[in-house]
Amino acid sequence: VRFANGRLRSPESLRFTAYRSRDTAHPRKRQRRILVSETERLCYVGHNFGSGVMRCNSLCRYFVGVLDKDSGQMEVYNAEMFNMQPLLSGGRCWVLPQPVPGLGRGCGMNDGVCALSRDAQGALMSVSPAQVDLCIEAFGTSKQKRALSSRRMNAVGSDIVSTAVTKAAANIIDAKGVTALMQDAAQDDAQTISAFLPPCHEDADRPEHVYKFEDILSPTEYEALRVPAAALASATLEDVAKKAEERSHCSFVLEELKFLPADEKSRDHKARCLWFLDTLIKFSHLKVIKKKHPMGPECPHIISRKLMKNFTSLTYNNGSVQNLVSASMKAKITAYVIVLALHINNFQTDLTVLQNDMKLQESRILDIAKALRLKVSKAKGVLGLENDQNHKLGTLSLPLPVQKAPAGQRKRKKMS
Repeated sequence: VRFANGRLRSPESLRFTAYRSRDTAHPRKRQRRILVSETERLCYVGHNFGSGVMRCNSLCRYFVGVLDKDSGQMEVYNAEMFNMQPLLSGGRCWVLPQPVPGLGRGCGMNDGVCALSRDAQGALMSVSPAQVDLCIEAFGTSKQKRALSSRRMNAVGSDIVSTAVTKAAANIIDAKGVTALMQDAAQDDAQTISAFLPPCHEDADRPEHVYKFEDILSPTEYEALRVPAAALASATLEDVAKKAEERSHCSFVLEELKFLPADEKSRDHKARCLWFLDTLIKFSHLKVIKKKHPMGPECPHIISRKLMKNFTSLTYNNGSVQNLVSASMKAKITAYVIVLALHINNFQTDLTVLQNDMKLQESRILDIAKALRLKVSKAKGVLGLENDQNHKLGTLSLPLPVQKAPAGQRKRKKMS
């Protein structure tokens, strides 16, 4: 240890107590330690997490050697540096191995870390709010820490802030008007959705430049698709019929395989696009990614890495990190699937076929299509698919439609 406020006159008389987090399942929290010591004048506390942690612990390793004088042999143990800070709480430090009433479960009090004050006679005094806050900072749950942060923020000049906000809001309404503010809010909602969309080039002079193909597949990724897409490029009508019976590919891909170009280069290009589109749709049906290569060994490594990096969210579960295809990530996959289908079908595609393949509600895929600035119209569906239902057709054309607020802001129906 080292002491932040100087050197001690008689360090050999000190006694230290170490505490560890009980959350051994969490990969980070299980390494948390708190070191407590007390002199005649001050109580010291050090910890290896948070803003005051020493950087030297991450730059090098420390060891402590214990020498047995009789045998002449030394045992070496892993060590960690602690920066001991004085705890100025108006009283002396007391460490209590029992939970403090009112702090709730999960705050770590059962670990034995609870700073109490005692008077000159040594009698226990009540816990001060500042000391409770220190306990919550050290071992509190995320909910408790958020509540503590919110309470501290609200305690500082709440009346002044409220008055300033009210005055500023009145000035903005007077300057812009209610209609303009509603338009700004709609634009903000649209920008929130656009975070999951491919990059849009609104100043493009051609539809193929609005959503560039390179933003969907980089040249390196496109080249990696040559081998796995070769089987699709060489598929005959008999092969397509067999694939349809086996349901090895989605309906969109099976239908497009019937109309592969005769030109070898164009045929290979469409086959690569169809293979990646089919892979994206299959990937969207997954929930928790447990395998390193979830799409199988035939999927190139660079494509597997792209799927894991761009279309999954990281989450903690039972002490381990997992990749999850969340609802927002599925919306992102849907947007990329639609854009890729537009490139395949000359910037007009059947949204209902994609909706059925991705197992989405119609309102969901229409919301994403409108966020992509597509014009949605009705079209007669493919024979034999979903009882020949009326299909929705998405078209990308210039000039782009004006972006509107997402349809998710619909009014709720009143319950009778």
